[in-house]
Amino acid sequence: MTPIRRTHRLSATVVLVVAALLLSGCGVTREGDGEANRRLSMYIPNSPGGGYDLTGRAAARVLEDEDLSGRFEVTNVIGAGGTVAMQRLLNEEGVEDLVMSMGLGVVGATYTNDSDARVSQATPIARLIEDQEALIVPKDSPYKTVEDLVDAWKADPKSVTIGGGSSPGGPDHLFPMQLAKTVGIDPKQVKYIVYDGGGPLTSALLGKKIDVGASGPSEFEGQLEDGSLRVLAVSGAERLETVDAPTLQESGIDMTFVNWRGILAPPGISDESRDRLVEMFTEMHATKGWQEAVKRNGWIDSFATGEEFKTFLVEQDERVETTLKELGLA
Repeated sequence: MTPIRRTHRLSATVVLVVAALLLSGCGVTREGDGEANRRLSMYIPNSPGGGYDLTGRAAARVLEDEDLSGRFEVTNVIGAGGTVAMQRLLNEEGVEDLVMSMGLGVVGATYTNDSDARVSQATPIARLIEDQEALIVPKDSPYKTVEDLVDAWKADPKSVTIGGGSSPGGPDHLFPMQLAKTVGIDPKQVKYIVYDGGGPLTSALLGKKIDVGASGPSEFEGQLEDGSLRVLAVSGAERLETVDAPTLQESGIDMTFVNWRGILAPPGISDESRDRLVEMFTEMHATKGWQEAVKRNGWIDSFATGEEFKTFLVEQDERVETTLKELGLA
């Protein structure tokens, strides 16, 4: 009986050793792989198809494909132009496996919705990209050029309805307000309708519920390719390779405007967790996959982390608050 018991003990030992080796080979116990296998969550503060959605999902996809993180659980938290998502992120104080895609629109929405949630209260991780705005119309719009639009707009400001995928204070709102002021129209006369992201805005344009859309052109890639929508002009200093349209400056309008998007984490996370997330997105930024995504979407690389991004968020809070007060919206 004794030899039999010894054999059973030996067999059990072999099984345990083999199992440990298999787990090590699969990367489960190998030193340094724990962070890459950690499952993460990402809030996106608008509907599918919007700018935050495109940016956030592109980042999550690259992080997964490059094995820089575990699998992302992406959740669209819709409401109040991003204010709902911002407050929800702040409520998750100390949660270290959560991030949120956000940008200029969320900054403005927290003011116009009388929320105490401020982007500068969260943990800054990285600013990823800048994005030009565009003036977009249906294919059979009477406005063939941006000059046509401005002429009609100046003749009767109330005759032109502009839609955007962000609440007042966001880029899609600030852009036409600044454009109106530049061409000599009182911004308070602008008819602006809010849509919760690029998807609903696209439907409004195709359904001719509005005359012009103001938003990032990457959100309308399919419709621009099939010709159902057209771009009159883009807002940056240079033309976009992905869009066949002039800049405002080329059209005789002395103005440039850019949006931006980045990543936040909840407040109260450890320095170690913050540094881990910063390192993860820094490594993502250097990948070929991310650089291809930036080029494909016509984005402008404006990567920043640490104190630079933190200072930038505080400045954005102050600048947007000042602008909205001038418009009587804050």
